[in-house]
Amino acid sequence: MIIHCEKPFYTMSINSEKTLNMKQSTGLAFIYVFVGVIATTFFFNFSTVPYTQNSGNNPEEKNSASFTTKRIPEKYGVISVEIPGELEFAGEKVPLTNFEIRESLERELTVNTYWQSQTLLLLKRAPRYFSIIEPILKEEGVPDDFKYVAVAESGLIDRALSPVKAAGIWQFMHSTGREYGLIVNSEVDERYHLEKATRAACKYFRKHHKSYGNWTIVAAAYNAGKNGINKQIKRQKENNYYDLLLGEETGRYLFRILSYKVIFTNPENYGFYLKKEDIYPVIPTKEVTISTSVNDFADFASKHGINYKILKFFNPWLRQTNLTLKTGETYLVKIPEKGYRNFDN
Repeated sequence: MIIHCEKPFYTMSINSEKTLNMKQSTGLAFIYVFVGVIATTFFFNFSTVPYTQNSGNNPEEKNSASFTTKRIPEKYGVISVEIPGELEFAGEKVPLTNFEIRESLERELTVNTYWQSQTLLLLKRAPRYFSIIEPILKEEGVPDDFKYVAVAESGLIDRALSPVKAAGIWQFMHSTGREYGLIVNSEVDERYHLEKATRAACKYFRKHHKSYGNWTIVAAAYNAGKNGINKQIKRQKENNYYDLLLGEETGRYLFRILSYKVIFTNPENYGFYLKKEDIYPVIPTKEVTISTSVNDFADFASKHGINYKILKFFNPWLRQTNLTLKTGETYLVKIPEKGYRNFDN
């Protein structure tokens, strides 16, 4: 009897061997997975023992663990921010009953609440600069809320320079700064001079308030420019900021300002907790009159007991290592009082 095989016997043997090996490999893989699951489960159950068994009332229980005894939260929570019931800007009511206005404010509040590092630094930095800005706003007859315009413009960084070359805390363009009385040249740029730039900004605000009769529109015009706002007012036949359809930047601008006001007024409502010692201190300074040209500010600084870096920190409007004065021309520079390096002072 002849048995016909389509494949040689040795080929069948090899295939059978492969099949057997595959089955064995599959079986081993299953065992490995099973053992891995058991080990992982055991590990996590064991690692959570201190959290389930430790009542937290016995100090010896806490110290007996060789690893952390801090309880790990079961889940990370992100909650919706609190929207104030009422809000105003410079005495002008924000129409929060309007769904679109409410949602626009919520957007900026959410961004600035959960951009914790940036907002925390702003809160720490603000008193140092507000201590100078607030009295000037009051003297110039501009509502106190305009200090938040400076926050939105520059993050209260006095050396801020935008991609379009707007400079200083109030972000004046070169031509606008000069228009409102600031000196801007290669050696002196008063856009970086906090007091003088703040007074120039106040001139801008007061001038445009006479035109619009509305502080909210004045703030928007500071961002978009007078021509930009006037164009939209004419096109849309509306003169209320909250009723105007504006570009992304200006459309969000006032709500960004309002969000800073809300958070700065009640920081703990938005998760920011600062102690007095967390706030950046106001450094006492004295003013020194410069009435003749200065050849080298490094030497000048040394004569006043400071270094070049500190001189420029307090006087960022000095743009070069020297200063050339005309006859009768004078400038006042700030010099920190003795002991300025001591944080406690």
